[in-house]
Amino acid sequence: MTSFPWLKGHGTENDFVLLPDPDGTIHGDLDASLVRFLCDRYAGIGADGVLRVIEGDKQSYVEDGGDWFMDYRNSDGSIAEMCGNGIRVFVRYLVDAGLAGDKPVRVGTRAGIKDVVLNDDGTLTVDMGEPVLPGPAGIVVEANGHQWPATHVDMGNPHAVAFVDDLSEPGHLVDQPVWTPAEAFPAGVNVEFVVRKGPNEVAMRVHERGAGETRSCGTGTCAVAVVSARQARQERPVTYRVGVPGGSVTVTWRADNHLELTGPAVVHARGEFDRAWLPA
Repeated sequence: MTSFPWLKGHGTENDFVLLPDPDGTIHGDLDASLVRFLCDRYAGIGADGVLRVIEGDKQSYVEDGGDWFMDYRNSDGSIAEMCGNGIRVFVRYLVDAGLAGDKPVRVGTRAGIKDVVLNDDGTLTVDMGEPVLPGPAGIVVEANGHQWPATHVDMGNPHAVAFVDDLSEPGHLVDQPVWTPAEAFPAGVNVEFVVRKGPNEVAMRVHERGAGETRSCGTGTCAVAVVSARQARQERPVTYRVGVPGGSVTVTWRADNHLELTGPAVVHARGEFDRAWLPA
């Protein structure tokens, strides 16, 4: 196929290129160089990552692909297990395209099945599953010449959460913050820097592995809510409002240990991409 359709959307300004590929034949094993080009903000369409949309029984990546499988790639072309903002954009597309009904949509990911519900106000709620903690002890992250102790939370992908006095302290998060011990995260880690804003309200910035600093990170907001509640010794269920540069989301840590992420998602552009436009 010399050309293929694409769409673009965002969840709290964490933006993605969507590639409809129902039977998984258009892109095969999605090429990392194509992902990098599509995500390039100067030469391509521009995005933090790519979401390929495949029917659950037509993919070969996981045993249970759900109703639809979200093949998620970071902007550098690397594979990621899960994306909390991306999955809301993914389901927003399915609903708009008439591919999902009123019932919860079972979305397959490399971090397992996630149920997503469209709410009456247009937001979407994702059952993000259970956090895995505690992780490695004694983690320290470093950025902009400063160091902070950090807490590891696994949300299907790894996070290191550090509380700071001011969100400007980490400086520009273009480069991956350094962490010790180095062996704690052999496949890299998302690093969240957090300040408390009030009771059950925090704000954060994030460096996402494979993407750099992004305007939001859905799994990161969940990790931050978990660490915030644990530090405040709060019992479940508990709900946090998490501010990000691109807006805000709410995270509820339920009594059954599952996390629910609720926030907006929009699809705002579409087009046709000709493979002849790719660099030689």
